[in-house]
Amino acid sequence: MADLSTGPNTSGPNTSGPNTVGGVSGIRPSVLSLAIKDKSGLHSAYMPFLANGGLFVPTNKSYQLGDEVYLILSLMEDAGKYPVAGRVAWITPAGANNSKVQGIGVHFPADESGQRTKARIEELLGTALSSNRTTHTL
Repeated sequence: MADLSTGPNTSGPNTSGPNTVGGVSGIRPSVLSLAIKDKSGLHSAYMPFLANGGLFVPTNKSYQLGDEVYLILSLMEDAGKYPVAGRVAWITPAGANNSKVQGIGVHFPADESGQRTKARIEELLGTALSSNRTTHTL
């Protein structure tokens, strides 16, 4: 697998965050896999309030804001997978209020993969985007 820290992410490599040592990225991003089976699950996980969109990924692993993650996403009936190199923008810790699921919010990059994934999610959600149902984050 290629080192994603120098990949096409238009925001550039993180030179001061938790995945760096002395300003040089030395840790490969974690790889997470998420399979969303239905529109309700997609609505609960989608984070439209992030500039490039994002998804909540349930996980027990510890992360810091800004950590790089590589997400392999399966969306409902789509045959292909959506690989996205994103960053942690949300953390729901264990034991959070309102019995929220522990996990992280992955902010999509501004590159083609992030734009394509955001567009496909919004296409699948359609009018459900404006729903007031609760989600994993808000």
